[in-house]
Amino acid sequence: MGANNGKQCGSEDSDPSMRTLSTPSPALILKPNPPQTVPNGHETSSTSFTVTGETVALVHAPPGSRSHPSRVPPSALIDALPDPVLLQVLSYLCTPQLCRCARVSRRWYNLAWDPRLWSTIRLTGELLSADRALKVLTHRLCQDTPNVCLTLETVVVSGCRRLSDRGLRVVAQCCPELRRLEVAGCYNVSNEAVFDVVSQCPNLEHLDVSGCPKVTCISLTEEATLQLTPLHGQQIGLQHLDMTDCVSLEDKGLRTIAFHCPRLTHLYLRRCSRLTDEALRQLALHCTALRELSLSDCPLIGDFGLREVARLEGRLRYLSVAHCMRITDVGLRYVARYCPRLRYLNARGCEGLTDQGLSHLARNCSRLRSIDVGRCPLVSDAGLEVLARCCEGLRRLSLRGCESLTGRGLMALAVGCPELQLLNVQECEVPPEALRLVRQHCRRCVIEHTIPAFY
Repeated sequence: MGANNGKQCGSEDSDPSMRTLSTPSPALILKPNPPQTVPNGHETSSTSFTVTGETVALVHAPPGSRSHPSRVPPSALIDALPDPVLLQVLSYLCTPQLCRCARVSRRWYNLAWDPRLWSTIRLTGELLSADRALKVLTHRLCQDTPNVCLTLETVVVSGCRRLSDRGLRVVAQCCPELRRLEVAGCYNVSNEAVFDVVSQCPNLEHLDVSGCPKVTCISLTEEATLQLTPLHGQQIGLQHLDMTDCVSLEDKGLRTIAFHCPRLTHLYLRRCSRLTDEALRQLALHCTALRELSLSDCPLIGDFGLREVARLEGRLRYLSVAHCMRITDVGLRYVARYCPRLRYLNARGCEGLTDQGLSHLARNCSRLRSIDVGRCPLVSDAGLEVLARCCEGLRRLSLRGCESLTGRGLMALAVGCPELQLLNVQECEVPPEALRLVRQHCRRCVIEHTIPAFY
């Protein structure tokens, strides 16, 4: 049965007085309705539970136990569908929609809580009480297997500022089969809670803690790891880790991550401004399977760090070092020499790069598909001509703000790179004739420009 891959939190009315001995059905409530005022001036409560300025999650009884009739008439055409077909329909619904469907009728209640529909939970919204929502949902999903939810593999909570360590610990305790966890933009998540998830979910492969400023290391500092013995000497099967905007991450924390996560294949460290070249040495030493690495906006990373990254040799496919001002042709030469299978390079804003470095990269990494050297003022037509000769399969190229370009380099690209799909020459003073030649030879190419004469 299809997995539930698009579950985002919404709003739902509920009656807190409804309680039965049967399994509860959670409803996630956003912006509860205020009490209504009748003409005699007295307030009367509606069916929704009001909590001023806060989002809550409540439980509901199965629809069959309610005093009022089902919302869907028995003669509805959808009721004629057999259970397998209706399950397939429900598999496309998001988390709050499934909760609503569980309140339609007793049959729908049983179908909406079929374990096969609950491989994924997605919650979003700043006002959402994510801790409460996760507790209610996991409690219901643990009904058939007490205290353990064996079907849940993905939990995504984005932009929920009210998610705290309490909610993550519920996930860690109840979801041993968890494979993917995303808590991007959740400001109150700390090292300790992430550690609990990592240590108690051995199958975890994808972890996104981007925008969580309190997270400095997924397994705490090295000393704390030794005290918390579950990870002492243990390797974690994590393959995807996104720590974008974790501004407190330092070399020591990354060293511990590298030691405990040797299977990492995707690592994103954008805007981790405290990292230095020494951290990359440890990364290359322990995480030899890395295929994608982003170091964009890490100002302390330089050529020595790229030399360490080059030790990954033929495995590296994606590398982003945008706005790393200490990187020059020297570092790029190491990458070009030892990473011949590189497909993507983002070196935007690396002002020390020149035609020499770009030429060396093109000659050694002929499989390049995407390059961004925007804001590199020393890149000119000479580098583009070598790129056009050596990288015939190039599909995306950004030259935005490259002041030294003229039409000669673009004409070479038009002839040498017929598969080009995107060309960005914004803020470049190039003749319209060169762009027309690109359009003529690269039929599928989208040209982004700021040249009024070209249309």
